[in-house]
Amino acid sequence: MKKEITIAEAQSQVDEWIKTVGVKYFSELTNMTILMEEVGELARIMSRTYGDQSFKESDKGRDLGDEMADVLWVLICLANQTGVDLTEAMKKNFEKKNIRDIDRHKNNEKLK
Repeated sequence: MKKEITIAEAQSQVDEWIKTVGVKYFSELTNMTILMEEVGELARIMSRTYGDQSFKESDKGRDLGDEMADVLWVLICLANQTGVDLTEAMKKNFEKKNIRDIDRHKNNEKLK
């Protein structure tokens, strides 16, 4: 059975990889641009898999999970570079959503 990885472990492992194999982090602005690139690649696969577009030859064989992991990787890099603890950020985000959206989706006629 595979060991689960926590968000904190992912942040630590990405940091270790960057500092050893990757040499150093790209600048925050470069990583933000790379994040947008990776989101675009994910969007392309989503639109071809679940939307109306057909696959191009260059899209065949792309792995949806791998594309999502690329997005997560760069997001973790940005969190590490800017001192964001993603575990704490997620906890706070859940708290915010549980207060702000407690009845919002239940009362949304579009979701019924």
